[in-house]
Amino acid sequence: MEQAGFLYYAFIYLIAGVVAVPIAKRLGLGSVLGYLLAGVIIGPFGLSLISENFSAVMHFAEFGVVMMLFLVGLELQPSLLWKLRGPILGTGGAQVLVTSILVFAVSLALGMPTQYAIAIGLILSLSSTAIVLQTLAEKNWMKRSAGQSSFAVLLFQDIAVIPMLAILPLLAIESASSAEGGHSMSIIADLHGGLQAIIVILSVGSIIVGGRYLARPLFRFIAQTGLREIFTAAALLLVIGIALLMQLVGLSPALGAFVAGVVLANNEYRHELESDIEPFKGLLLGLFFISVGAGIDFSLIVSQPGIIIGLTVLLMFGKFVVLYVVGKVSRLSNCENLLFSLALAQAGEFAFVLFSFSQTNNILPKDIIDTLTVVVALSMLATPLLIILYDKVLEPLIQGRLSSQPVDDHDPIENDEPDVILAGFGRFGTVVGRLLMFQGFKVTVLDHNAGQIEALRKFGFKIFFGDATRVDLLEAAGASHAKLLIIGLDGKEQINNLLEALGKHFPRLPVVTRAVDRDHTYELLNKGIPMENIYRELFGASMSASERALQILGFRKYRAYQTVQLFRHHDIRILEELRAHRGDQESYIAQVKYHRQRIEDLLRQDEGDSVASHPDGWVEREPVNS
Repeated sequence: MEQAGFLYYAFIYLIAGVVAVPIAKRLGLGSVLGYLLAGVIIGPFGLSLISENFSAVMHFAEFGVVMMLFLVGLELQPSLLWKLRGPILGTGGAQVLVTSILVFAVSLALGMPTQYAIAIGLILSLSSTAIVLQTLAEKNWMKRSAGQSSFAVLLFQDIAVIPMLAILPLLAIESASSAEGGHSMSIIADLHGGLQAIIVILSVGSIIVGGRYLARPLFRFIAQTGLREIFTAAALLLVIGIALLMQLVGLSPALGAFVAGVVLANNEYRHELESDIEPFKGLLLGLFFISVGAGIDFSLIVSQPGIIIGLTVLLMFGKFVVLYVVGKVSRLSNCENLLFSLALAQAGEFAFVLFSFSQTNNILPKDIIDTLTVVVALSMLATPLLIILYDKVLEPLIQGRLSSQPVDDHDPIENDEPDVILAGFGRFGTVVGRLLMFQGFKVTVLDHNAGQIEALRKFGFKIFFGDATRVDLLEAAGASHAKLLIIGLDGKEQINNLLEALGKHFPRLPVVTRAVDRDHTYELLNKGIPMENIYRELFGASMSASERALQILGFRKYRAYQTVQLFRHHDIRILEELRAHRGDQESYIAQVKYHRQRIEDLLRQDEGDSVASHPDGWVEREPVNS
């Protein structure tokens, strides 16, 4: 197989990703770890299916990182950056700066030269955007304070990669072109320093000017052809052309792609560019991570297990401490701060990119890179396990202590015996809360999104910061005297946790709650919530849309209204009847089919009934001529 061609290697890489990644995601490990494990399995320390030198594949796959930074730039609209300027610059900047200094100091203490220590400090200050955001999103934790803070820090880190790519070459002992008789693609390497600087500035300026003034008419011209594949080709041409230009003037291709993305962030074709480049970025990044996994030297773990595991634990503990202090300064609650610190305690996927960049530019020696690559991979592997530990053990333990010990990491609440407590003031809670307030009811609103609270207080809403699942906070909000509690929280887990706390401490307080979906409705019914107090997300809006659709299709207003109300009535009743069959899938499917036919027959039967005339068009449907 040593002479196997391109198709063989393409087949091996693709089958490794297709098999390993779904399994890893099913186990809660995330796609990045899936690709890494796939590389380990097919690499020289696994099945040796790609035991030959695969550096050419790595160089090809690194273009996925260029595309990633282009897409990151596209997301950085000035309005978003301005809105998050405080958390990004404050929390994110503090984390990267303090972590870099700490790792630098430890590296010096371990005997590293100064330039090595600086490079290692910068690289290991980054966390895994792919793992953290994916894990938090899967658990519906992005809207929590920890999720918002994590996003701000990761956004700063993604931006910080750009200056790191500019700083790292300055640390090289010798130039990449002279090392090992190498060759540089730069066409200005032999020019005078001042002239080089002018050409570099002009090159970056041309990207900015072209993106601002030439890209829009160019994309408009291409879009008018109506050929999707040409637009895709133009998007790839843009990224490849910018990367090539940056290489020719001696800069990082990733730097140019990022700048171009930022310039195009307000372009009306931004979403089309994202959708066209995303599949190529994902595939090439997957190839990159598989190559990294295949390149992990497991003989190091076998020969130096104490050093490797010790460095991994030291890295994660140090980052955890820094993050916890930063979270405290940012006024995160204890529970949210613990999640924030654990989620970001690993090293990130950009470390692999920067290690490869450092080796190419002779910034770090190969033996140090090999050791730290294993450390980074192990820290990423440990992160999903830490999140599971937090979810299943630490958070319930902390919440239990909070139930018995009053704490003051929430806003002081004026308990003036409200009529209603509203937990969560998002899309659902805002509408319900406003209606009740307009009717003169006293509503105390609890929300855990600091940015949301700050914005809503400007409009005069009485809203307090705090985790509504905490018993002491509910007591302070007046749960013992309130007439009703409305749950507008996002996600099954938060809603279920709040209901559990209410059942233990405020069992007589009536509850009206949203349900995420039909299955969640069954869970709420099993918790004793009456059917009439459960409101499925989008169900009401879907019914209203259906009513309007029937009117457009020829139904008079009353007939459309009556048909939708009949469907609503039977759907709710059938949902309650199906509850008894949830444990038996075969019986459940049979009952669904039976009730579907039954409700269809009822609607057809109702269509033939006569309806009395009503004003404003509320009469039965006009006959449709065939």
